[in-house]
Amino acid sequence: MKKLGKYSFGVGDRFMQEGPFQLSAFMAARELGVEITPVWNKSKREHQTVGTGPKTVREEADSAITSANWQEPYFVDADHITYDSADEFVPYSDFFTIDVANQIDAGVSDEELETFKTENDSYLGDLHIEGIDSPFQITHQFLELVANKYYRAIKEAKRIYEKIVAHKNHDQIVIEVSIDEVDSPQSPLELFFILKMLGEAKVPIRTIAPKFIGRFNKGVDYEGDLNVFEKEFEECLMVVSHCIANFGLPPDLKISVHTGSDKFSLYPIINKLIKKHDSGLHLKTAGTTWLEEVIGLAEAGGQGLDFVKEIYKQAMDQYDKLTGPYSTVLNINKNLLPSFEEASKWDSKKFVNSLNHDKNHTEYNPSMRQLFHTAYKIAAEKQDEFFDLLKVHKDLIGNRVFKNIFDRHIKPLYL
Repeated sequence: MKKLGKYSFGVGDRFMQEGPFQLSAFMAARELGVEITPVWNKSKREHQTVGTGPKTVREEADSAITSANWQEPYFVDADHITYDSADEFVPYSDFFTIDVANQIDAGVSDEELETFKTENDSYLGDLHIEGIDSPFQITHQFLELVANKYYRAIKEAKRIYEKIVAHKNHDQIVIEVSIDEVDSPQSPLELFFILKMLGEAKVPIRTIAPKFIGRFNKGVDYEGDLNVFEKEFEECLMVVSHCIANFGLPPDLKISVHTGSDKFSLYPIINKLIKKHDSGLHLKTAGTTWLEEVIGLAEAGGQGLDFVKEIYKQAMDQYDKLTGPYSTVLNINKNLLPSFEEASKWDSKKFVNSLNHDKNHTEYNPSMRQLFHTAYKIAAEKQDEFFDLLKVHKDLIGNRVFKNIFDRHIKPLYL
């Protein structure tokens, strides 16, 4: 079986220019004795926005790996694929994030419900999970809820998995199931039954991406009660261990945290718990590298700063179009967005301070940062100019990309 490793980290690179700098962060971690597997990820939505395809992600990853003489495993993720989109990713990917969100809450037939209840009646009453102090309470009503929410989703995961392995050796790929892009989080008890059904369906998942309690907004820190998150995350780790032991799931199965970039308040909690329970972790990022490119151009001044200001102007003009697809993972206060007339007068320092994720800085503007997170479509439409600027300021931006991944993400999460 192709080794994913105990710790892995998904790096998005929307414009595929920063692969070597991203990889250098993993090399730095390795020099400190921590093995983290890099996984380059890019979704169909992002490909469509910037006019690329799955082949380009494979080319970027392979090029970075070859240039650095990286000898350890690495992966290319077909990010958030459905049954219909899987075909275009299969030739180039070896990590598959199967997204079944559109099948959650799909309901079941009376016959399916009765089958599910019969198969799980033995769990009625108290369910004890090693390490969790209080037992979970399972009722007929709860079993009906689980069936209606997840039965069809698990069938869909199996259908997509079978489509993938019709073309790929199952020992050479990693399967992740994503259930995070929904309105409501899954409880640890719901995760138990999800994993049980996946085990019974013989879908050999290596990572599972639930939706956690609280808000995971794009490009900014976690919003929610840290104590509640800590309790539920720890229970999820123990549920995963229990399900590995009881349902024939791969022994290296681990939790995957999606929209994981910039969740700085969570990293000490996650670090503590994965070490306490000797658990693995996959964390997936996306737009954080794009934001470092923007901030780097703003820092460079001159044409770089002018380009960033033009992106902001068009982002304000196209606000609804840009933010609409991300509405469930944004929390923008439009009243805190400066007008373009005001922002156009800013110098490099002001722009950098506004966009750089430093919650203690008085000029940090998380609403503006979130808007820029969605504005990569504008840069894609000006790609020639954008790429020329990235080349001119390659070292400045590359240093930011490295420090962002290594110092702000990898170190507090895994070291």
